[in-house]
Amino acid sequence: MIRARSSVGSEHLVYTQGVRGSNPFAPTFIPKSQKQPAFRDFFMSVFFTYILFSEKLDRYYIGSTGDVAKRLEKHLQNHKGFTSKAIDWKVVYSEKFATREEALKRERQIKKWKSRKMIEKLIEG
Repeated sequence: MIRARSSVGSEHLVYTQGVRGSNPFAPTFIPKSQKQPAFRDFFMSVFFTYILFSEKLDRYYIGSTGDVAKRLEKHLQNHKGFTSKAIDWKVVYSEKFATREEALKRERQIKKWKSRKMIEKLIEG
């Protein structure tokens, strides 16, 4: 333990690392790089790449999310954007991933195909 002497002669601890809680002489925040993931994030994080289909538009929509059911609800609500053009969207395909980055990578991969035949082949399995 490192100790220092003040000009008055009493001994004080020297600040050497971040401290949680109220401390007027040290930062009370923890940098993101040192934070531990929350229990929920660590054990229950699941992400999906999904494909929706609208019979009215005869079109597919590709996206990614942590909760497909909630995301579909948002697509079906009144909003602006591509999916607002129809209210009959149905989930026709989804893939499960451990991280958001993997789900986004797969979403971009499918979107780059720009091929209805390949998307339908994927859906059929």
